[in-house]
Amino acid sequence: MQTASLKIGTRGSPLALAQAHETKRRLKDTHGLADDTIEIVVMSTAGDRIQDRPLSEVGGKGLFTQEIEESLSDGRIDLAVHSSKDMPTVLPEGLHLSAFLEREDPRDAFIGRDVKRLTDLPEGATVGSSSLRRQALIRRIRPDITVVNFRGNVETRLRKLGEGQVDGTFLACAGLKRLGMEHVISELLDPTLFPPAPGQGAIAIESRIGDARIDALLAPLDHRDTHVALTCERAFLARLDGSCRTPIAGLAKVSGDQLSFSGMILTPDGGEAHEVQGEGSIADAAAIGTDAAERVLAQAGPGFLSSWS
Repeated sequence: MQTASLKIGTRGSPLALAQAHETKRRLKDTHGLADDTIEIVVMSTAGDRIQDRPLSEVGGKGLFTQEIEESLSDGRIDLAVHSSKDMPTVLPEGLHLSAFLEREDPRDAFIGRDVKRLTDLPEGATVGSSSLRRQALIRRIRPDITVVNFRGNVETRLRKLGEGQVDGTFLACAGLKRLGMEHVISELLDPTLFPPAPGQGAIAIESRIGDARIDALLAPLDHRDTHVALTCERAFLARLDGSCRTPIAGLAKVSGDQLSFSGMILTPDGGEAHEVQGEGSIADAAAIGTDAAERVLAQAGPGFLSSWS
C-alpha cells in the first residue's frame, strides 16, 4: 500500500499513549509504513482536567472523548485511539468505531497495600475507586468497607495507595499489562463474581464514516472476535443507557461462530443486583446484548433504573 501520512489522536496519559503507540506499531508493521509518516497527536480532555469530582457528577464518559472527536470530525486527525470502556454508546454524527484491536485480559485487578485479596482487608478498611460499577461490586462483596472516590491515572492512583490514603484500589488488568506494571497486581478478580465493564480490555479505533483510505488501513487491524464481543456488550449498555452514572457490568465471549454473554446491573450500594445470560450466533451479537438488557430490566422491575439517580 502506498505510504500515507496519518495523524492519530489520543489522550496524554501513559496508558493512552501506550495504546496509541501500539496502534501505530501495528499500522507500520501491517502496511510497511515509515515511522515518520504516522504522527501521534496528544490532546487534553475534560475528563483528564477534572480530577476533584466523580465523573458521574460532571458528565460521564463523553468527557474523555469530546475534544478528540471534534478534531476527528473536522479533519485535524485521521483516527482516534480510545479505551473501549470509555466510549459512549452514541457517537457524534459521521463517526464510528471502525476497528478493535485484540482484547487483553478483561478482568479487574485488586492492588492491596498490606493484603493480597479484597476479602483479606480488615473490617472498616478503605478502598479507592472512581468507577460506580467497582464501588457497587465492592460493597456487594464487603459491605463493611468504606469506598471513596479515587480519580487519576494509573500512576497517580498507585502513588496515593503507597502514601496510605487507602488500603486498596482497583485497576484494569489490561491497562497494567500494557504499561508493563502487571507485577503490582495483588489479586485478579473472578469475572463471575466481579464482572468487568462492557468493553474493558479492548482498544477501540474511531474514524470518519466513509473514509475509504482509513478504512483500508484499519481493516487488517480489526480483530473479529473482539469486534463481535464488543458489539454485544455495547448493545447491552446502549439499551440500559449506560454511562459513568450507572453500575453496569457485561462480558461477551466468542467461540467459533457462537457467542455467550453475561451481564449484571446493580444499585450503587451493591445491595441489589440482577444477573442475566445470553447466547447465540455471532451474527446476532447486537440482538443478544439488547435482549439480555430487556430481560434483566424485566427481572429488576419498574423503577430500578430511576433508583440509581
